[in-house]
Amino acid sequence: MSSQPVATAEPSPVSSCPECSGHFDRAGGETHCSDCGLVVDEQQIDHGPEWRAFDADECRRTGAPRTVTRHDKGLSTEIGRDQSDANGTALSARKKRRLSRQRRLHSRAKFESKRQRNLAHGLGEIRRLTSALELSDSLRTQACSLFKSAQDSDLLMGRSIEGGAAAAVYIACRCSTGIEMHRLADVARCSESHVWTVYRAFQFELELPVPIERPVDRVPRVLAALPVPVTDETRRRARELARQVDGDPAFTGSRRGIAAGCVYLAGEETGQEWTQTTVAEAAGVVPPTLRMWHQRLLEHVDE
Repeated sequence: MSSQPVATAEPSPVSSCPECSGHFDRAGGETHCSDCGLVVDEQQIDHGPEWRAFDADECRRTGAPRTVTRHDKGLSTEIGRDQSDANGTALSARKKRRLSRQRRLHSRAKFESKRQRNLAHGLGEIRRLTSALELSDSLRTQACSLFKSAQDSDLLMGRSIEGGAAAAVYIACRCSTGIEMHRLADVARCSESHVWTVYRAFQFELELPVPIERPVDRVPRVLAALPVPVTDETRRRARELARQVDGDPAFTGSRRGIAAGCVYLAGEETGQEWTQTTVAEAAGVVPPTLRMWHQRLLEHVDE
């Protein structure tokens, strides 16, 4: 008796819903009916390649891109804390103890030296500050690169890591957008005076081209801080006065005081007469400083 292989026909995939004969939707890793919502298949495995390239020569099996916001540029791995395996089966007590020991050894082996551990701590502090201040990812990357350059130049010796991280964030914001130091000091883990000290050291030693704030850049902040509404005519006149004195050797000094004088003089000319105390508090200066720059602006306008 000769044995012959018996052909076994595989079941053909169902092309329509067995409940309502509707069409299937295979998006999202599951197959469900688009009419009645019946789920026919779920947890589907994609056996295709993980890359997405239109040129066959560019196909590479790679992970996430490298980033300077991590001490190892994002190439490290983490051991999860799930209490089950990939199939959803609960781990035994022996496997839990083994994973706990491996997790502890892995955390110790992530850093090659204390210098790298300090770098990881500083970059983590920068991520916390930029997240609290709702800053962009580009500013976070710039601050991390600046912090690493300061560490390579040994500028963090004798200074706190938190102060260095806050100073790096402040310099990155000064180079691109405006930010008040008191806002940064509110979320930083060090005093405002310490941040100023580290900021000056970074700026001097690294020779950073930090732009100088002009009065015309400070005027909108003073107007926004006023407790009363401001007319468009007053806004235009205040900015016009600030542009007139920009670059004048006679107006070199406190940018806040000059901006406060421009706003106060513009309010007088347009009929919005605020008190000197109100404008000075909005600009963050004292009334005598406001009166001094207001008098200089009057002399400049009369000329």
